[in-house]
Amino acid sequence: MADVILKKTGKLTGKVCAPSSKSYTQRMVIAAALSKGTSKVSSPLSSEDTEATLRAVTALGAEVRSTEDCLIIKGAQTLKATKESIDCGESGATLRFMIPVAALAEGPSVLVFRGSLDRRPVEPLLAGLKELGANAVVGKVGGKDAVFVDGGGIRGGKTTIPGDVSSQFISGLMFACPLAKEDTELTLTSQLESADYVKMTEAVLSKHAIGIVIRENRIFIPSNQKYKATDERVPGDFSSAAFLLAAAAITDSKVQISNLDYVGVQGDRAILSILKRMGANGKACKDSIEIEGLGNSLKATDVDAKNIPDLVPACTVLACYAKGKSRIFGAHRLKLKESDRLGSLYSELTKMDAQITVDSDGVTVQGGFQLHGTVIDPHDDHRIAMACAVAALGAEGETTIVNAECVRKSYPQFFTHLKQLGADVVGGKFDR
Repeated sequence: MADVILKKTGKLTGKVCAPSSKSYTQRMVIAAALSKGTSKVSSPLSSEDTEATLRAVTALGAEVRSTEDCLIIKGAQTLKATKESIDCGESGATLRFMIPVAALAEGPSVLVFRGSLDRRPVEPLLAGLKELGANAVVGKVGGKDAVFVDGGGIRGGKTTIPGDVSSQFISGLMFACPLAKEDTELTLTSQLESADYVKMTEAVLSKHAIGIVIRENRIFIPSNQKYKATDERVPGDFSSAAFLLAAAAITDSKVQISNLDYVGVQGDRAILSILKRMGANGKACKDSIEIEGLGNSLKATDVDAKNIPDLVPACTVLACYAKGKSRIFGAHRLKLKESDRLGSLYSELTKMDAQITVDSDGVTVQGGFQLHGTVIDPHDDHRIAMACAVAALGAEGETTIVNAECVRKSYPQFFTHLKQLGADVVGGKFDR
């Protein structure tokens, strides 16, 4: 366990490179593993979650070789059953993506998860798979939650699945069902949330010659398709860069974050429009974003988080430093993340004297109150650790974030990058 100490920092300046996208890296790795031939994934993110995805595809028969800034992946001709359990770490995306993929293997597989399936549920996905002719059940292995997948292939057909629990259920089926025996039709029983992540999956699949038709609440997946190997480059991650942009906005700063493509399909690029509404000065350049912060002069705004749940922690901190009342809503699914993120934000930011109330759908923040340093428990949640680190930059005194190594899940270089921009940070070298 490692602690990081941050002190109030009035000014940030300079340029850093945004980390590569975790979400894209995981999707590209899985698509490459299902392809005939060899694919190259350039500029992949190296983090605990992406390593979990690599372990999973390797266990099922893909061959992965790492070179400098590139993964060379030879797809599995036939997905094989595994004698050893597949360790998905604490990556909910890896688990949910790989359950349907494991159903394609010739024999049974066991996927273990270091976390709670009460917090990262999979039952709606298992129910949908059962209707499509594949069987998987939840159990335990060595005290860890596990999913036992029979294998033998997916028949296909029709099933229903909720759209407001996790878009990862849908993405998992989109990976596997092109290889089903019959066409598959998914009907969403509730409005799709985090829709841009489904679009991201569709975009990656299309590069591998997989066609899927998405129309309102139905997704049609033709059967017996073939994945084609291709070379791709992972773009930078707006979800992670949002914390650096927020840090610049609450300080007297001029910061440039490179490796960000504003015209891509990442929904979290919405952080730029949110910052603009709050009064921060910024502009999108060809391959970077520039933000000029003017200190504690932000304006309150309301944020609909239905399609951008990962921005809620950064937006909550921004709201603490904005004058007026901000409402962040459409965030009920955050109770099912690495921690109950709404509860964690309330618990830790109120320690810093933030004025926050929480309900089942989001948070309300009365901004403009001076925050104060304290000891922060990030609840083993990478986004809570990063959000509280940003809040610490404007807080009087010293803030200690315990167990700060949880940022390795998505952004190992986070504290290093903050320090490079001029933040007063002690510790936090978690990059590999």
